[in-house]
Amino acid sequence: MSRTAIVTGAGSGIGRVVARALLDDGWRVALAGRRPEALAETAQERRGALVVPADVTDETQVDALFAAVRRAWGRLDLLVNNAGDFGPSGSPDEIDPTAWRRTVEVNLTGAFLCARAAFAAMRAQTPHGGRIINNGSVSAHAPRPGSIAYTATKHAITGLTRSLSLDGRPHGIACGQLDVGNAATAMTGTLATGARQADGTVRPEPTFDTRHVADAVRFMAGLPLDANTQFLTLTATTMPFVGRG
Repeated sequence: MSRTAIVTGAGSGIGRVVARALLDDGWRVALAGRRPEALAETAQERRGALVVPADVTDETQVDALFAAVRRAWGRLDLLVNNAGDFGPSGSPDEIDPTAWRRTVEVNLTGAFLCARAAFAAMRAQTPHGGRIINNGSVSAHAPRPGSIAYTATKHAITGLTRSLSLDGRPHGIACGQLDVGNAATAMTGTLATGARQADGTVRPEPTFDTRHVADAVRFMAGLPLDANTQFLTLTATTMPFVGRG
């Protein structure tokens, strides 16, 4: 029987590449995101793709997403919790509280709502169990200057991952976190021209092909449920992450 997955933020960037890789591997994949046209472009009429427009910050839409998967396939084996936003930039006193709340809603509350729905589905289905992969970031370990909202949410994703892992044990639910640094997407396009460093300078940073993120997800998702990649960090080899600060 084909394995089933939901990928959030599947309309572009990492989500698109991961969703297509899973589809190419024979998974049945629900593509979730706010833009139907972008999701359809990701699907490209691939067999096994199910386009389900959904805003992860809206509990009703999240519940409808998981209900659509249940109707279509009867079970859920994998959630890739990928939807996210960089949020506002600036020093803490310059951050608009409304923009802060929006970043928390997308990056943290959205991830929780999807994990909550996935947990319920995986706990109830027969055979029970499944896997949740949260898209963290190297910012879950060390911040960039002027990124307090994004960094705070990504640190919180680590707590979400650990709690899901612990609470999922009795139900065969594994949860791991993939921390990505400088994958080449539209969101990271400015890195090639220059990114502000901790010492105040602006320097170009290297990126790597996003298909390697898909390879990492394939590895994590391909493990049996009695094994788990708790945390996996994937970066451009020479990005200034290890020496950040």
